[in-house]
Amino acid sequence: MFELKIDDARYWKNCVDAIGSLVDEGAFNISKEGVSLKAMDPSGISMVSFFIPNKAFSKYNVEKETMVGLNFDTLVKVLASSVGGEQLVMKDSNNKFLLEFVGQGSKRRYRLPMIEVRKEPEKEPKIDFESSVELKSDALREMLKHANLMSAYIGFKADKNMFSVMAKGDAGDLEEEHEGSGEMVKKIESQKASSATFNLDYLTKIVGAAPADSTVSIHLKTDEPMKVDYKIGDANVLYFLAPYIES
Repeated sequence: MFELKIDDARYWKNCVDAIGSLVDEGAFNISKEGVSLKAMDPSGISMVSFFIPNKAFSKYNVEKETMVGLNFDTLVKVLASSVGGEQLVMKDSNNKFLLEFVGQGSKRRYRLPMIEVRKEPEKEPKIDFESSVELKSDALREMLKHANLMSAYIGFKADKNMFSVMAKGDAGDLEEEHEGSGEMVKKIESQKASSATFNLDYLTKIVGAAPADSTVSIHLKTDEPMKVDYKIGDANVLYFLAPYIES
């Protein structure tokens, strides 16, 4: 049995959007400490790891640790119906997941079936990253747009105090360079030059839920999966994305 209440339903929508942009189903682990989820996208190219602590909720009653498997396509649509000022209560109700939106003198309830979810990853990949870069979320989104003019793939390179973006396709080439501690790239740490290329569509979805003007960290190792992480309020969102290797 559990009952969770969050004072801003739109905030929970933003959190779930960060997961639902990549996965079609997943299981929330609701424990005393908070709500977590690990899931792979259907293609196996990317992984998301999400955690929000109990302090983010105005009410958090959890009798015992519970796994709640849900269809995220449906969950995202339901949460998109929320309006400003509504609170959200989530609890189990006769083996269904109840979402109750509470507004000024109104209540709206949805009951979603809990589903058996295919086995999800238990651990995050262990990678000794060579470089890490902190960027403004809006700046990274702009870089992705620039690259998309040329290609379906984007290359990143980090070395000392320089972060580079590359894209190459039939339309032409892009090269973009940014120094650390600047307007767009806030910090670069690099043990050695690191470079890899990634699918732009997946990366755009990953960055899409990052709050405006927030900080996004990316971690690179040459031709290895990248790690991307950022916060949505108290929630931590972390992704791994496999590199694109030309055959």
